[in-house]
Amino acid sequence: MIKILKSYQFYLLFIFSALLFTSCNNSRNYEKSSRATGWSAFGREGGSKVLTAKEQETGPGLVFIEGGTYTMGRVQDDPMRDWNNTPNQQHVQSFYMDETEVTNLMYLEYLDWLKQVFPPEEDNFRKIYEGAVPDTLVWRNKLGYNEVMTNQYLRHPAFSEYPVVGVSWIQAVEFSKWRTDRVNELILAEEGFITENAQYNSSPGSTFTTETYLKAPTLTYGGNDSITGNSKSSQELAKRGDSTQIFVRRKDGILLPDYRLPTEAEWEYAALGLVGIRNKNTYRGRKKYPWNGQYTRSKSRKNRGDQLANFKQGDGDYGGIAGWSDDGADVTAQVKSYKANDFGLYDMAGNVAEWVADVYRPIVDDDYNDFNYFRGNVYTKNALDENGNVQVITPETMEYDTLPNGKIVARKYPGELAQVPVDEKETYLRINFSKSDNRNYRDGDKSSLRYNPSFSDVDSQGNERRMYNSPIYKITVADNGAVKSEYDHSSQRKTLINDEVRVYKGGSWKDRNYWLDPAQRRYLPQYVATNYIGFRCAMSRVGSKFKEKNKRPTH
Repeated sequence: MIKILKSYQFYLLFIFSALLFTSCNNSRNYEKSSRATGWSAFGREGGSKVLTAKEQETGPGLVFIEGGTYTMGRVQDDPMRDWNNTPNQQHVQSFYMDETEVTNLMYLEYLDWLKQVFPPEEDNFRKIYEGAVPDTLVWRNKLGYNEVMTNQYLRHPAFSEYPVVGVSWIQAVEFSKWRTDRVNELILAEEGFITENAQYNSSPGSTFTTETYLKAPTLTYGGNDSITGNSKSSQELAKRGDSTQIFVRRKDGILLPDYRLPTEAEWEYAALGLVGIRNKNTYRGRKKYPWNGQYTRSKSRKNRGDQLANFKQGDGDYGGIAGWSDDGADVTAQVKSYKANDFGLYDMAGNVAEWVADVYRPIVDDDYNDFNYFRGNVYTKNALDENGNVQVITPETMEYDTLPNGKIVARKYPGELAQVPVDEKETYLRINFSKSDNRNYRDGDKSSLRYNPSFSDVDSQGNERRMYNSPIYKITVADNGAVKSEYDHSSQRKTLINDEVRVYKGGSWKDRNYWLDPAQRRYLPQYVATNYIGFRCAMSRVGSKFKEKNKRPTH
C-alpha cells in the first residue's frame, strides 16, 4: 500500500512539473511572440521583442486637461449683439495646455535663440529677427503717455513674468513651432541620441527641427554628424530591430507632439473648468466665469471682496483706488497673480486676451462636426525632389512673406522641410476631405451650398465674388526690397472677415467684465498685434483619455 502511494505521489509530482514547465514555456513564448502572428514581434531572436505601452510625458509648462463634452458658445450676456456664439454641444479630446500665458521671459529666450542662430546683422537673416520681435509701439496712445511701457515692458526684468503682448497670431504660431523643436532637441540630447552640446552649436544651415529628424534624420543639423547611434539609449532601441544606425521614431514614444495654439473649442472648454462643479454624474448649475459663482469678487473669508481677475472695473478705473487695489494691476499683471481655475490654469479670464488657432466665422457649424471642432485646416505634404527625397530649406532657398501691414516674415526657416499643398493623390475618392485649403468650408461659398445655393464665383461684371467681401490691400515689393502698401478704397467692402482673421478669447486688462465669459469670441487679422492680446500653447494628448483612471463616486 505504501509502495503504491509513493508511486502515486511521484506520478502527481511528474504531472505538476510538466504543467509548470508548460506554463512557464507558454509564458515565455507569449512574451516573445506577436498576438497577431506568433512570430517575434520586433527584432531578431534574443532581443527585446515586445514593446510595452507607454504613457505620454507632460511637456514643460503644460497642465493635463481631461477631455469631455460641454455647451460651446453659451453666454449669459451679449451686449454687443454679435449673435456669433449660438450654443452648441461639443466634445473635446484630452489635451495639454500651458499653465500660464507665455511670458516676456519665455519669448525673450526665443528672440535670443534667433539672434544667435540667424544673426540680424547679416542681410540674409535680418528679416527673420525683425519679423519675430513683438510690436512694442502697441502701447502708444494719441492722448496718453505710455512711453515707459513702449520702451520697458518687453525687456525690463521687472516685467519678465508678465504676459508677452504685441505679438500677432503669425508670431505666436512661429514661437510654438520653435518651442516644439527645442523641447524635442533637449529630449534627444538627454537620452544621448545627439552628440554632446550639439544643441548649442546650431548655425543657419544646421538647425534642428523635429519633422526633419523624423523624416530624414541624416539631414538634421545640416548632415554634420551630430546624430549618434552609440548611446546606451540607442543600443536599447537596437534590440528591437537590426538597423546599424539607430534613430528615434514616432513608434518609440520618446518625442513629444507639437506645441501649438489651442483651438477655440479647447480654449473655451479649458477656461470653463466644468470639472470643478461636477457632482456625481450631473453638473450643478451653469458657469459664467472660469471660477464658481456669478460674480467677479471673492466670497471666501480670507480675501472677501477681492477681484478674481485683472480687468477694467469701469470708465477710468483699471485697478481701484490707491492704497487698496481691486485687482492689483494698472495694465497687465504678473502671471499667477490670481487663483487658478479647476484645471489648474491661471488667467483664463482677464490679464490678456489670447489668440487661438481658429479662422473666424460668425457661426460654429456643429451640424457638420461636434468632435474636436476647428476651422482652419490647410493640409500639406512634404515636397519631394526628382529622386523622391524630402527637401530641406537652406539659407539660400528660404522665402519670405510680405504681410498686408508691410511687415516681412520668414515663410520657412532653414532646417525645416519644404511643404506643398496636398493634391489629387491624397484626395482622390476620399470622403472626408477633397482639397488642401478648408478654411472656408461650409461658410456659404459656392462649393459648400451651405447658406446660399445660388451663390456664384463672379458677379454680373465678371469680378470675383466672395462670401465675405473684405478689403484687399495691395502690397508691392521693389527690386531694392522697398515695400509699398496701398489701402483698399472701395466703398463696397462690408466686412473684415476673410481667411486670414483669427479668433481671440477671454477678456483683458482693458476689457469690461462681460468679456471675461469664456464663451465670448472676437477676431482680428492674423498679422495684427495689440497691447491686450497674448497667447498660450497647447499640445494634443496621445493614448488614453485620462492619466489616472477616474474613480466611481461614493454615495
